Amino acid sequence: MKTAEINELTVAEIKERIEASKAELVRLKLNHAVSPVENTNVIKNSRRDIARMLTVLRQKENLNQ
Repeated sequence: MKTAEINELTVAEIKERIEASKAELVRLKLNHAVSPVENTNVIKNSRRDIARMLTVLRQKENLNQ
């Protein structure tokens, strides 16, 4: 997910996506522990997407204050 796409979302939508992405990341890590995933970049990209969303969320919250 690109930063431009995240900027278009509302604060509530970003929070929902963060929670969903965190749950997916946990699932990916558990699956990788049981049987190695072919493409481990999926885990790295998921972490980075969460970080991007958290950054944009923090920026939007600071703008509102």
